[in-house]
Amino acid sequence: MPLALIPSPSQGVWHLGIIPIRAYALCFIVGIAVGVWLSERRWRARGGEKGTISDIAVPGVIFGLIGARLYHVITDWQIYFGDRAIKKPYQALFIWEGGLSIWGAVALGGVGVWLACRRRGLSLGAVGDTIAPGIAFGQAIARWGNWFNQELYGSPTTLPWGLEIDQAHGGRPGVLYHPTFLYESLWDVALGFGLILAGRRFTLRHGRLFALYVAGYTLGRFWIEGLRIDPVGGVDHAVTFLGLRINQWTSIVLFLGALVYLWVTRNKDAEEILVSASYKQDGSYEQDGGAAAEPTPLTDQDDAAADTRRAPGSS
Repeated sequence: MPLALIPSPSQGVWHLGIIPIRAYALCFIVGIAVGVWLSERRWRARGGEKGTISDIAVPGVIFGLIGARLYHVITDWQIYFGDRAIKKPYQALFIWEGGLSIWGAVALGGVGVWLACRRRGLSLGAVGDTIAPGIAFGQAIARWGNWFNQELYGSPTTLPWGLEIDQAHGGRPGVLYHPTFLYESLWDVALGFGLILAGRRFTLRHGRLFALYVAGYTLGRFWIEGLRIDPVGGVDHAVTFLGLRINQWTSIVLFLGALVYLWVTRNKDAEEILVSASYKQDGSYEQDGGAAAEPTPLTDQDDAAADTRRAPGSS
């Protein structure tokens, strides 16, 4: 028996009276909170308005949750619909049972962020670059929700850090599995720090740091996904194409798309708007229809000056 095996959690739900407290949901909430907190600090360090990221996060999170669940239901529709369904159709709404996809979260969450940026007159690329490390760290925390749900595990392994899985969740007695949730969590932590360092070392504006996040995440997700044995896209087996799982193909497409974006925007150096047109010096906003000053664009030189004013420990 390995000395460093990862045991299965004894439970993933606690009850506060009649109210269920689910570890899966808590991990996602903490992940979102950490991501918003870090992104807010980074936005202020660039010279942006206080509270902007927190406000933008509201539609981003709402749209993101919808997108995360939609992607799961679309790719795993056989679980809920059809002759071989193992769950009732209405259970597609039970997000606490697992099944929130990062692909759908980023895609539809990006729509929510775009709408908020458009309303405020802010540069979407600047916001994307700011929140990229926070997304990575948030994902790292949220992945632990999969441990509580005993999902997102890989093939059997004899490695010392093998993961125990109960029989009720597909495991076999005495067999340990690759803790792919842990691999991805650690990869995301490393990616988050790497993005912060890259942002300080290089001039990655206009969405280029966000594109680097996409490339870095999909690179790790590709090999981690290859270890998984859960039936993504099917009921008792994963749907594959040319020997690769659905999420591996998604990783390839997004990775290539990120590289193309980095190349196309490599010389882009236009000004980015970090301060809303309706923002006043006292921290308030003009009401809709009121007179507002022209947006205040901040250039990369302004960002560099803001970096020199950053308090110790800021990122």
